[in-house]
Amino acid sequence: EALRTDFIANASHELRTPLTSLLGFIETLMGPASRDTAAQARFLEIMRTHALRMSKLIDDLLSLSRIEMRQHLRPTTSVELASLLREVEEGLQTQANDAGVAVTLDLPPGPVTVTGDRDELYEVFENLVDNALKYGAGGGKVEIALVPAKRQGYDWLVSVADFGEGIETAHVPRLTERFYRVDAESSRKKKGTGLGLAIVKHIVTRHRGLLSIRSKIGQGTRVEVLLPGR
Repeated sequence: EALRTDFIANASHELRTPLTSLLGFIETLMGPASRDTAAQARFLEIMRTHALRMSKLIDDLLSLSRIEMRQHLRPTTSVELASLLREVEEGLQTQANDAGVAVTLDLPPGPVTVTGDRDELYEVFENLVDNALKYGAGGGKVEIALVPAKRQGYDWLVSVADFGEGIETAHVPRLTERFYRVDAESSRKKKGTGLGLAIVKHIVTRHRGLLSIRSKIGQGTRVEVLLPGR
């Protein structure tokens, strides 16, 4: 009950902040700026940014809700991981180019098949690579690798590593908490909702996998996802 109460309070706060700004700009546009064309264009762009932020937050809340409803139902379809990771890398290539980050992909020569939900696994790795590009861009490169797992009970390991600023050790265990941010202001500027890694953790758990995050200041962040085979 305490977790539920905290979640509702956090979600309400995250929505209230941009909504309050929107209402303020609307009042300004209806009053003092009603005849100021330059101000209108500037305010409308800021309003658009806030609206997009709320839309992304609502999408993540719905995604989290859907995953939680199916948390105890293990996926039954087959997913080819290598091609999925190629799609993720290609889909984020423009973002990588804009950030000045080189993305490398290390994949086995043949197909790698696991049991899973393709859309959910795509969301996991898209989220992890997106985070690496946003928060580890200073390192200039992001490495994605798919290798056989060396841990009993798992067959494959997918790692996403950046070489950016890194995260203080004290923050790492809390990164998968809903709405937890190391730097709230920086996260909002980079259009983070604070729910991405919580969604990742729930999906990996549903797939009977294991998520681990390691990071050191000045050395970057490495996220690993261990998955069983078919």
